[in-house]
Amino acid sequence: MNAPLVDTFARIHDNLRISVTDRCNIRCFYCMPEDNVEYVAREEILSFEEIERFVRVAVSLGVTKLRLTGGEPLVRKDLPVLIRKLATLPGIKDLALTTNGVLLARQAQALYDAGLRRLNVHLDTLDRERFRRITRRDDFEKVMEGLDVAQRLGFGPIKINAVAVKNLVEPDIVPLVRFGRERGIEVRFIEFMPLDAQGLWSRENVLSAGEIIETLSREISPLIEIPDRDPRAPATEYRFADGIGTVGFIASVTRPFCLNCNRIRLTSDGKLRYCLFAIEETDVKGLLRGGAPDEEIAATIRSTVQKKWIGHEINTGKFVAPPRPMYAIGG
Repeated sequence: MNAPLVDTFARIHDNLRISVTDRCNIRCFYCMPEDNVEYVAREEILSFEEIERFVRVAVSLGVTKLRLTGGEPLVRKDLPVLIRKLATLPGIKDLALTTNGVLLARQAQALYDAGLRRLNVHLDTLDRERFRRITRRDDFEKVMEGLDVAQRLGFGPIKINAVAVKNLVEPDIVPLVRFGRERGIEVRFIEFMPLDAQGLWSRENVLSAGEIIETLSREISPLIEIPDRDPRAPATEYRFADGIGTVGFIASVTRPFCLNCNRIRLTSDGKLRYCLFAIEETDVKGLLRGGAPDEEIAATIRSTVQKKWIGHEINTGKFVAPPRPMYAIGG
């Protein structure tokens, strides 16, 4: 293997997030506009063969962990074909998928048969009407069915991701976590980030990890931070003092973890990004489609990592939101 992917701040990168589509079948208000969504032309989306080749090169540079995202990845036709390709690559130690769960019940068996085991399902609420308000779709029962089917098939670990928007999700915090404790599913709260397509974000709309921890400790059981966790993982995990279950927090706003970041991102249209909030991105689709040798692609990956900044600076006056929203970058 080549030397590892190390940036100028000595961070080693072994985690690649791959967006397989920018399309989505729901319209969460903090991510996408309800109408007139601008998508990348289909011919500009990387093929499975192009993704597989890029991953092979990235693996030669030390990447061992893959996460497939979107948009909503399950709207990509024949996704199990790609999963089978990636799951069998030598050097891949971890393969996971993030989904909104709407199509999960229908596709879970094929995903499992292709080699997928780890799932993150996005779910902000257990209240059907609030789900409809957030997503602008009436698909709550489909998501719940998807979770049922995935657990029955043996997927694990399954985690639930919930975006923490202030003055909206407070009634959902305790019910979601109780549901997770009953099901053996870790709920992870993600602080609302300035990545929406409509410019709705403000610091005042962020429900902080600290506030959620206080609520859960009071309403369920005191939370104790889990020691000796992977410092490069985006989520800080806590266990309940009563011994039942864990909960995670991705506190990008109030507790940035940039100094431990080990992730790079490939967008569905073939742009390589060193940070979710990056302003710049590097085109690799042109290399993949232009006959560039693996060595040139590897050099491009390495140079992109070398350009990585120290952090996103959300909490300073220097912060500039990326020109693309979350659904176009890849979650």
